[in-house]
Amino acid sequence: MYYKEYGETNSALMVFIHGGGVSGWMWDKQIEYFSSKFHCLVPEMPEHGRSKNGVQFTICDAASELNELIKEKGKGKRVIAIGFSLGAQVLIAMLSQKPNLIDFAMINSALVKKVPFANTLTKSMMFAFPLVKLKTFSKIQAKSMYINGDYQDIYYLESCRMNKDAFIRIMNENMSFKIPKNFKDSSSKILVTAGEKERKIMKDSMKEIMESNSNCKGLIVASIGHGFPLAMPKLFNATLEEWIENDVIIANQTNSYTILD
Repeated sequence: MYYKEYGETNSALMVFIHGGGVSGWMWDKQIEYFSSKFHCLVPEMPEHGRSKNGVQFTICDAASELNELIKEKGKGKRVIAIGFSLGAQVLIAMLSQKPNLIDFAMINSALVKKVPFANTLTKSMMFAFPLVKLKTFSKIQAKSMYINGDYQDIYYLESCRMNKDAFIRIMNENMSFKIPKNFKDSSSKILVTAGEKERKIMKDSMKEIMESNSNCKGLIVASIGHGFPLAMPKLFNATLEEWIENDVIIANQTNSYTILD
């Protein structure tokens, strides 16, 4: 698995796990902010970004590999792991496999509920896959995930490099994911977030995650859909920092949060 490191290696370890269809660049604003204070690790999961070595992506295998990487890089250090979407599902699997490895886990927009008509949806995606190669369609998709500027071109290029088989397999992994039974045993402090404008299934997923481990706190972020780290990077960074340093979930003057315990 390809990864990049930033910051001071003697500092606490902060691991950023990207979503499906994107790669490590989605965390650029977070790295810019946190690399002066933390040892930041940005992996790119199999069949994404620069991890194109023939290894097929599965949530379970990605979680296992990342846990091994954390054991290597995080010896004797506080460990913070942040996942978004598909990466958040991987993070849930990581916490389930190694319940005491990670000190803080921020799970953003993780789907854990059964998707209605998943088989029909998969078939429709197979027929729609050629649209991914169209730049106009790609820009529409990018904007829906708050990917702007030069990153739209990166997103388009990476989308073009993904073949149909990989796309369908990754989507099946995403839509079939369930919370592992050992998740309840994780000793991590866990912050679970979802956007106010996300689909109901995503907010229901957030509630199920919280009910599955007593260490969870929940946060619904106003005015956004699927993409808290990209849509509001300053607010995302401030939220993460205040939570890990002071165990506080900040509520700013624009009432951008609904806090759930």
